Amino acid sequence: MRETASRPRQKTPAYRRHKPSNQGFVELNGRRLYLGRYDFPETVERYHRTIAEWLANGCQVNVDPETITVVELIARYWDHCKTYYARSDGSESSTLHNIRNALAPVRRLYGATMAKDFGPNALRTVRVGWVDAGLSRSTINGYVSECKRMFKWGVSHELIPAATYQALATLEGLRFGRSAAKENRIITPVSIEDVEKIRPFVSRQVVAMIDLQLLTGARSGEIAILRPCDFDTSGEVWTATPGTHKNEWRQKPRVLYFGPKAQAIVRPFLLRPADRHLFSPREAEAERHSLAPGHRRPHQKPNVRRTARFLHDHYDINSYRRAIQRACVEGGIAPWHPHQLRHTAATEVRKRYGLEAAALILGHARCDVTQVYAEIDQARALQIAAEVG
Repeated sequence: MRETASRPRQKTPAYRRHKPSNQGFVELNGRRLYLGRYDFPETVERYHRTIAEWLANGCQVNVDPETITVVELIARYWDHCKTYYARSDGSESSTLHNIRNALAPVRRLYGATMAKDFGPNALRTVRVGWVDAGLSRSTINGYVSECKRMFKWGVSHELIPAATYQALATLEGLRFGRSAAKENRIITPVSIEDVEKIRPFVSRQVVAMIDLQLLTGARSGEIAILRPCDFDTSGEVWTATPGTHKNEWRQKPRVLYFGPKAQAIVRPFLLRPADRHLFSPREAEAERHSLAPGHRRPHQKPNVRRTARFLHDHYDINSYRRAIQRACVEGGIAPWHPHQLRHTAATEVRKRYGLEAAALILGHARCDVTQVYAEIDQARALQIAAEVG
């Protein structure tokens, strides 16, 4: 696990003297702490120890584990998470999004409760709310784990008694078929026929992203953030290193490989400033407007905005997914999402070159992870059964 990123340098609170009582004190977070007689060496030592503990605790004053509330614990834990789980470019990771969703009902239902009194029954009550809201079993188990992780962090920082986390750890996760929580639909590859049916209904930017996912096996987020400066075009096969990726916190490199077909797709999008993203919804919208006859007259006043929709400078996983799902509706087919393209690419690579090759292209460290993405070729299984069985 990585250490918490360093905080901005702050001015160290000074060691001060209260003249009427000749007491040494320091003021931390608006709270004055008296340390003892000003001219005693023990008081100076106590000052330096207090400052060191304050800095190590994220510039937070130590509290009595008997008095800290759940909402105070959440606030301190969130300050930790904002640096610990941030991406290298400073953007918010999906882990932060999950933590926010997990802790929101805990704060709403038990914010004023003493953290030491938050037990398994309280967490079970929160979990029932997630079940009633229709969340999937795997999502609920993940949220429960995030809540437990916060209390474990609180124990490690001596904010709550260890017995509180030990009690929460006894709450087991929901088991398959033994709860009212719904199960996630298994992600399967999308058929090439369904991909072809939506092409007339999406922009050339989205078409390029779809084809690149099929040819490289990349995650949709990795394709969406590509810029010309991420590419090395010196070899016969081009490579690209995304600015950020899922496993960067593990210090694992992620390289995408672009053969001749992928190069032909990406080449027109490289003709832009090196630090600009390749695939822009603003460009797609401008091109759509330019193709519409009589879309806007010269000097026509802009229309009043009717929604809060805002076009960013590049696609993200959500806008890319929505573009595909709208096209599925227009094409009259069952909706599918971009992650299924990664499964399709993995299945094809595995069928032609084996499981290890699929793991290499997908960027997996272990082949057992690739098993989830690369579907078994049923035609091959039927052939073997016909010959052997």
